[in-house]
Amino acid sequence: MLAMLASAPSNAATPQQEKMKTCNADATAQSLTGDMRKAFMRKCLKAKPATQQDKMKTCNADASAQTLKGDERKAYMSDCLKKK
Repeated sequence: MLAMLASAPSNAATPQQEKMKTCNADATAQSLTGDMRKAFMRKCLKAKPATQQDKMKTCNADASAQTLKGDERKAYMSDCLKKK
């Protein structure tokens, strides 16, 4: 039974695979090649994910810069925190 579980393919991507996919797409979007692409990928893959507190600070600063208030600010913050 264990052997069957170990050999069963997993369709879910690991967090590292997801990070690689995202970094690769970003490098492609920036048209990076050669050493520039390698450097970008190395930095991107080593980057730690932002904490919720970091996201909140960034989104809050962006909302303030746009002088959003009330429901508009709440909607922006909700969307921003989901994306980043």
